[in-house]
Amino acid sequence: MTQSLLTVAYIAASVLFILSLGGLSGQETARRGNVYGIIGMFIAVAATAASPIVTGYPLLGGALAVGAIIGAIVAARVLMTAMPQLVALLHSFVGAAAVLVGVASFLEPSGRLEGIEIDIHLAEIFIGVFVGGITFTGSVIAFGKLQGVIRSKPLLLPGRHLLNLAMALGCVWFAYRGIAHGHDAEGLRALLIVIGLSLVLGAHLVMGIGGADMPVVVSMLNSYSGWAAAAAGFMLENDLLIITGALVGSSGAILSYIMCHAMNRSIWNVIFGGFGASEGAAPARRSDEAPGTVIEIKVDETVALLEVARSVIIVPGYGMAVARAQAPLYAVTQKLRAGGAHVRFAIHPVAGRLPGHMNVLLAEANVPYDIVLEMDEINPDMNDTDVVLVIGANDIVNPAALEDPSSPIAGMPVLEVWNASTVIVMKRSMASGYAGIDNPLFYKSNTRMLFGDAKKNVDAILGSMGTGSD
Repeated sequence: MTQSLLTVAYIAASVLFILSLGGLSGQETARRGNVYGIIGMFIAVAATAASPIVTGYPLLGGALAVGAIIGAIVAARVLMTAMPQLVALLHSFVGAAAVLVGVASFLEPSGRLEGIEIDIHLAEIFIGVFVGGITFTGSVIAFGKLQGVIRSKPLLLPGRHLLNLAMALGCVWFAYRGIAHGHDAEGLRALLIVIGLSLVLGAHLVMGIGGADMPVVVSMLNSYSGWAAAAAGFMLENDLLIITGALVGSSGAILSYIMCHAMNRSIWNVIFGGFGASEGAAPARRSDEAPGTVIEIKVDETVALLEVARSVIIVPGYGMAVARAQAPLYAVTQKLRAGGAHVRFAIHPVAGRLPGHMNVLLAEANVPYDIVLEMDEINPDMNDTDVVLVIGANDIVNPAALEDPSSPIAGMPVLEVWNASTVIVMKRSMASGYAGIDNPLFYKSNTRMLFGDAKKNVDAILGSMGTGSD
């Protein structure tokens, strides 16, 4: 393939990637956006493989085959509940790739470089390994927190922000030393030190962020992975990689900002590991302070309330995802709508552990898009709602966010379900949510707790409604 054809192919792939991002911005067009992305990536890989600079086809073919097999197995086996962890882990691969590309570029510099070009290329290498290192370890820590192998509470070392600043300045200093020494042993030593510091910095930054903010962290790491890919593109002199990385990096940053706004968080807290944020620990409850009285409800009582309700709002959460209750839940919705009830779904921006998590699960169950509303759209209607059915959600319906200034989630906009006439909360137990704090909603006089597995309870509700209608 000639250079001109390669350029045309890269432009076509870039356009498809832009169309893909545009399609993914809406539920109705998300499928089309995925198709654009797949076609764009196929063109990009095929054009690169056919370019004159690629000669090691056996090695390339083997790598593509192994990657395709692993990707197919992962896509087939990973459940939607584990998707946030998978996304975080995939981000770590991009960071690791940027670091490895940086080391390879340093060890085998292009013979075409001379003079000021060498300094620029070295600067690209040091920036690339710095961003890649932070992305790699930060994503691994995020994976661990989401998977539950690392505690969700933030690691609050004394002087942690000064420690982060010292590591960042150390990276700048050694990068300067490495660029000054060039491609010699001293320059390589500086490069390895920058890699080591960035790895530690990435881990410490994410360890300092609490579990409640982890969805935003994953989004920000997505942005980092894009910038790491762009840096690798500069090192490899690959225009498409630069464009693609910039698209991912900028879109991830915009999404992170939107999510921070939705959670009343400063984006700087995420970037700098909770800088300026509270310590993230809930105030200790006094031993003589009773949490309140929980009012339990049974399935038949739940059915009775739903069947006489004229307005119903359903709030799905991570518990629904774990139980995979979305399909029978939509069947319940269909029965209620057939009976004349106005039924809608309320989605919080960070419901689940990944942006759009709940939207994808509901789409799997063929829930119509027009009855799935965002928090800002549906919160004003809570006062006129007969029954709110909360399924596996916790922190996103916690009134402490608005009522308790000392709460770790204070100021975070939440779904104000307690304003409805009756709130039915489905949970396995009284365990706290991902933020690790108590939820006063469970003790309010208009709240009823339906304990047990979400899918079993929804199936039981569906069966009782069927029996009642026969």
